[in-house]
Amino acid sequence: MSEARLGLPNLGFGVGLRTAHYPHILKHKPDVDWFEIISENYMDSGGRPRHVLEQIVEQYKVVMHGVSLSIGSTDPLNFEYLAKLKTLAEWTQAVWISDHVCWTGVNGLNGHDLLPLPYNEETLQHAVSRIKVVQDFLERPLVLENPSTYVTFTDSTMSEWDFVTRMAEESDCGLLLDVNNVYVSCFNHDLDPEDFIRSLPHERIVQFHLAGHTDCGTHIIDTHDNFVVDKVWDLYRLAHKLTGGVSTLLEWDAQIPDFDVVHGEVLKARDLVRDGSTVLPKTAGNVGDDVLADHGESFHEVSRSRAIPQPAVFVAAEVE
Repeated sequence: MSEARLGLPNLGFGVGLRTAHYPHILKHKPDVDWFEIISENYMDSGGRPRHVLEQIVEQYKVVMHGVSLSIGSTDPLNFEYLAKLKTLAEWTQAVWISDHVCWTGVNGLNGHDLLPLPYNEETLQHAVSRIKVVQDFLERPLVLENPSTYVTFTDSTMSEWDFVTRMAEESDCGLLLDVNNVYVSCFNHDLDPEDFIRSLPHERIVQFHLAGHTDCGTHIIDTHDNFVVDKVWDLYRLAHKLTGGVSTLLEWDAQIPDFDVVHGEVLKARDLVRDGSTVLPKTAGNVGDDVLADHGESFHEVSRSRAIPQPAVFVAAEVE
């Protein structure tokens, strides 16, 4: 376990909380280190979602992960949204609040997608100033994640990792390193994912995300609907080595399997780093390759066959 950074602890190995798994969690109380909740699913929710979450926060550590902060938007910050975020964090005793380095809407409209920023000085200073305001309002560090991206901007003047590094250092925020997103973005933009991870300020990374994706051949879409692939496991091992290890979470947001399958995937991350093994864990995705091979198809060929031919809003966020 690594030491706490920015006053935030290493929580161990967690799972994203999804409604499909409510009955299993409440009945079996699985041995999970912590859960990550989608903030927007509970900010205005009552009834069953709130009742379930109340039982979960009594037994587990919880982290909040948002998709609507829109830190890069030119719209004014939404303080009504921030007030609800802060209230939920106090109620759940969330260990931290995270969101994405992106914008999600303009003119008061939410596009419900994590849209990329141009990486230049003007955008950087805009984001830094807004992060400082948000952190002051929330009275806690904000943790921001690198999103998957599919386009670049002609007026970008720096790399994504340089932008993220300066953003974190100048705003004094934490970073959520989504290892799968690094792989997806670097594949889409013909970049080296190891260079990306090596170039970040490792002392500011407080959390990892792991997830599956859809390989469309010419590009990859971040769908969170499959097992973690071997190349992402390789990058995770590198990130763990460079950081000393931080809280790790497994996301699975579409075609969600049984809870034990999802939990088993994050436990592979635990076993990989605890054993110090150079051998990749045997993933269910690999097992699927063996099975599908009998029918003449590989795991990724199946993924491509069900994918749309261009990046788009591929999977909608879960809504309670």
